[in-house]
This record gives sequence, structure tokens and C-alpha cells, in this order.
Amino acid sequence: RGNATKLKFRLEEGMKVIINAALTLYTPRGSYQINCFSIEPAGQGALALAYEQLKEKLSGQGYFAQERKKQLPKFPSRLALITSQTGAALQDMLRVANSRYRLLEIDVYDVLVQGVNAAGDIANAISAADTHQYDIIIVGRGGGSMEDLWAFNEEIVANAIFNAKTPIVSAVGH
Repeated sequence: RGNATKLKFRLEEGMKVIINAALTLYTPRGSYQINCFSIEPAGQGALALAYEQLKEKLSGQGYFAQERKKQLPKFPSRLALITSQTGAALQDMLRVANSRYRLLEIDVYDVLVQGVNAAGDIANAISAADTHQYDIIIVGRGGGSMEDLWAFNEEIVANAIFNAKTPIVSAVGH
């Protein structure tokens, strides 16, 4: 049960899985127990399944409804950029913004963009930026593997985006 709370996907009845486990026998009763250390969905990765399950859940709650989308201003003057201060993506975004639209005021919110604490960091930055009257908030980072980019797929980040009053643009790499 304790290991199940660490799963990235929701374990469901009848699901085909691949487990890494130890089989134990309680001799007096003749009963077996399987202690699972890890579980992966058979045929697709845990992250891909978790992504589809979360997308389905959020869709059912109206997160992707067209009428909820916020209009982007044609000529924004203030922008919040939520990304890693040390990432190459920040320099790329600042270079493009400065070459195309020098009137834009940009505030950078430095966050972790991968790892265990990244999703909470990103969500907190979105909530903080949303209170400062920006025209647009951009949430982004450069490319990476699915695991590297996973923090942007967490439900806490989706909730922060959904609850924000400011229009938000995703600029997460490939």
C-alpha cells in the first residue's frame, strides 16, 4: 500500500502490469504474499498512462473547454516569465523578445523546472505572478525527455493555470 502511493498513474482493476516484487510465504497458514517494489503498465509507460488519465480527468472537469480560454492581448506591455534562471531557454526567450518587441517589460520568476519539487515551485510561481497584473504569463523551459518535462504535467500545475486570471502561454520544449 505504501509503495502504491508513489505511483505516477492510477492502478485500476483488470490492468495489465509488470511488477518488480518479492514473494513471501507465511508457513503456519500456508499463505503467500507479493510485496511490490515497482509497477509499470504493460505496453505503455507509467508517465504516458498518467498523462492520459490526468488529461481525461481534467477534461471532465471542464479544464479544456473553449469558453474558458483567456484572450491574449494584441500588444502586451508586462509579462511574467516562469522558468529556470540558469536555463538556456531563458536566454533564448529574452533574446527573441528584445529583438521583436523592445517595449515589453519582462519579470523572471526563477523556478525548478525538473525534479521532485519542480511542480510545486512552478504552481507557486504561477499563483504569485497572477497577483501582479501582468498581461501574460509564460511558463516554460527548454527541451528534454518526458521525465525531464514531467513537472509541467502535474495536476498542481494544471490547477494553478486553471485558477489564474491572467492568460498563460506554455513554452515547454520538445
